[in-house]
Amino acid sequence: MSFASSGDLAAKEETFTELAPGVYALTAEGDPNVGAIEAEDFVVCFEARATPVAARRWLDRLRERTDKPVRYLVLSHYHAVRVLGASAFGAAEIITHTETRRLIAERGEQDWASELGRMPRLFEEPSSIPGLTRPTLTFTDRLVIPLGGQRELVLAYCGRGHTAGDIVAWLPRERIVFAGDLVEARAALYTGDAFHHDWSTSTLDNVAAFPAAALVGGRGAVAVGEDAVAAAIAQSRHFLDELRRTVGAVHAGGGTLREAFESAHAALAPEYGRWPIFEHCMPFNVQRYWDELDGVDWPRIWTAERDQEVWAALVASGA
Repeated sequence: MSFASSGDLAAKEETFTELAPGVYALTAEGDPNVGAIEAEDFVVCFEARATPVAARRWLDRLRERTDKPVRYLVLSHYHAVRVLGASAFGAAEIITHTETRRLIAERGEQDWASELGRMPRLFEEPSSIPGLTRPTLTFTDRLVIPLGGQRELVLAYCGRGHTAGDIVAWLPRERIVFAGDLVEARAALYTGDAFHHDWSTSTLDNVAAFPAAALVGGRGAVAVGEDAVAAAIAQSRHFLDELRRTVGAVHAGGGTLREAFESAHAALAPEYGRWPIFEHCMPFNVQRYWDELDGVDWPRIWTAERDQEVWAALVASGA
């Protein structure tokens, strides 16, 4: 039995973008995005990719622009495809939210096995991973990194969303926000470890409060211009709202999980169905929100075995 993402084996075209002097993003047709910010004598990198080998390909591109050392590696959340390449950066500090540190300790090993099974193409040479990535510096609300020349990078917690510990990186002078997987630009949302109500309301409100002129989401193209930033946030909110509406209606009516999946898929597929990772995400999204409606606040741990069980129940048998 194969997940929708398991058959996605074609290499993606990577696009390197300089958003402002010394501010970079690398996007890849719906694969996880990464970024970097140059300071006066160091670099801050945002996200680490799934393996050191994959991370080094990004660093090779970055080194065409700067040879400054990576002092800080910022990880927006704990998912394996974002963090397991960290050793390639040689960063003096690896920064996460305190909840991300908790989640790595609680479920990092299971998440590693789960994501490797679900998205094998992203794990280039998995044997190069030395072990779990653990942060060396954490915060709960806000952390400011001086960049020199009156520039600063603000790391901020906007609330529970894609996971319990997602953070964003905000450059006030350049008006650029790296939003991680709290916002996707023309890519489907994965909500299998999410807090749907918080994310779709107060958390996205807090992200929208940054007066951003450009936004780098977790996947998809960079949103450039205030209208494009607002549209990316609105799209993410709409996806969540439709998921909540359809699954919530079936749950309230005494229906089944299978019926909830069918309802949510029918509502979302016309607009989002051709976007990256939609088919892969939907069973896990529906299961997680169903759990929340059953009163399960803290997300259940995904294991390789549980992944297969949910996929079989909602997809493989013909839903």
